[in-house]
Amino acid sequence: MYNERFWKKSWDPEIKDLNPELWETTFVEAIRPTLEELSEKIAFVFFGIELTFGEIDKYSNQFANMLIENNFKPGDVIGINLPNIPECVITYLGTLKAGCIASGISPLLSEIQMQYQLENLGEAGRQVGLITLDIIFANRIIKFASKLSQLKLIITTNIGSFLPKIKQILGKLLKKIPSGKVTSVQNKININFMDILKNYSTDKPEIEITPDDIAFILFTGGTTGQPKGATLTHKNVVCDLIIVSNWLGWERGKGFAVSGFPFFHMGGLYFLEHCLYLGWGQALIPNPRDTDFIVKVIEKYKPTALVNVPSLFQLLLKNSKFRNLDHSNIIGCISAASPFPKESQQELESVVGKGKLIECYGCTETTALTTMNPSKGLKKLGTVGVPMTNIELKLLDPATGEEVSLGDPGEICVRGDMVMKEYYQRPEETKKAIDEEGFMHTGDVGIMDEDGYIRIVDRTKDMIIVSGYKVYSSKLEDILTKHPAIDIIATIGVSNPERPGSELVKAYIKLDPNYSYDGNEDALKADIINYAKEHCAPFEVPKIIEFAEELPYTLIGKIDKKTLRMQNLENK
Repeated sequence: MYNERFWKKSWDPEIKDLNPELWETTFVEAIRPTLEELSEKIAFVFFGIELTFGEIDKYSNQFANMLIENNFKPGDVIGINLPNIPECVITYLGTLKAGCIASGISPLLSEIQMQYQLENLGEAGRQVGLITLDIIFANRIIKFASKLSQLKLIITTNIGSFLPKIKQILGKLLKKIPSGKVTSVQNKININFMDILKNYSTDKPEIEITPDDIAFILFTGGTTGQPKGATLTHKNVVCDLIIVSNWLGWERGKGFAVSGFPFFHMGGLYFLEHCLYLGWGQALIPNPRDTDFIVKVIEKYKPTALVNVPSLFQLLLKNSKFRNLDHSNIIGCISAASPFPKESQQELESVVGKGKLIECYGCTETTALTTMNPSKGLKKLGTVGVPMTNIELKLLDPATGEEVSLGDPGEICVRGDMVMKEYYQRPEETKKAIDEEGFMHTGDVGIMDEDGYIRIVDRTKDMIIVSGYKVYSSKLEDILTKHPAIDIIATIGVSNPERPGSELVKAYIKLDPNYSYDGNEDALKADIINYAKEHCAPFEVPKIIEFAEELPYTLIGKIDKKTLRMQNLENK
């Protein structure tokens, strides 16, 4: 049934499978027409600063030449620990131009998590570089940088470095621009980002790159909740770019986008690539929760597209200024990364225009997108659309591995040239995720209807979705169990009443019988939360803690999270 790809009947009439030879190229070559032919066009805006594609091309050449002159070779890795600021874009592109691998590292991670990712990137003898904010360097990186032998280069910048000097000074005095003291780390190359733009050549670097070379290593919990680096080749990236751009039919060089997706996230990075490929301008949003700022950007630049996680769309809907804007320029609002309640979808379309919301689905391991609602045809609210061109997809029963019937839930499995090469240095995990036939088992459960539209219904590994970020409960529990008061812990996602479609982390805890305290449960809960804040990313920290004498177990001895979820609903 699935091999017949019956969903092609739901494609827009002009959509056909593409010639795979189209993506036998590198990302750098794929965007070269944009950089050269649209060099005078605005590529990015950042707090009033406008950068052209030509400037981005020149600055990224300088970054690439800096890497080359500091003995970084093709295949070495640069960790990019930045919010959405100009340096982030320049670093991604410059890294690829040098033949190196780019790896987004979330600024929200704890120092322990950052250290783990950098250590993993240095496996197999690769040299590692890191670019980070001065405030992150001072508060976190400095604590472990000297311990990492493969970390050879540290580049620092400030969130306001591209702003005029007077704005930088005022911003720091008024504490609107955070900053931290940067000191040299012994046996590392230490560079200030802005010095790169003063001291290195703007000439195009002469480095040979092939479609099969790795472009990105992006960390994900994958399907088991453990941090793993999904390795994406240039071919993976270009394949998905061409498929999606063909699907949407958006006109090259004639659009402007606003997105709150962070570039360290696959969704944000993909859309950054998409704008570079299409020659579209994009607003850089360093703080996606600042909806007043986003509204000002929308009002000034009148974007063609808005691309966000559902929770950000919901925050925007709560802002009356957003509701009162003229949204007639918008041709598409793309939503991905977490469930979007149908009621909220309808509300968004009542503001921006009916038929403009395009829900889609994908994962890091499939280079972002694999299913999407049609650009022009029937969009079924509450679904993530149908499989796009050049993609094979089937739903399997996770227990039996057999194909499920239409209308029945099954794990989404994907095959195509957009599927990652492997989990970096994790061959056993790769075997678990990609089967012998080349299908990527995503760990997400969906239901497909008779037209091929998919509705996501569950997450096989108990992932919790907090404002679009995935919280992997098994990893979180491993960390929190180290608190001396905790004997057994189970975490689940519970509905966030303030953000429909988003969840809060709730922890059920059985206390260690050997742990003694004064009986003040509120104080103990506060202590556990503080411990979580020290060791976890902010979105992973439990918002609700409930102590229990015993936790429920399944017949085979696993903690029964289904029962915990039911109990939580019953107690509301």
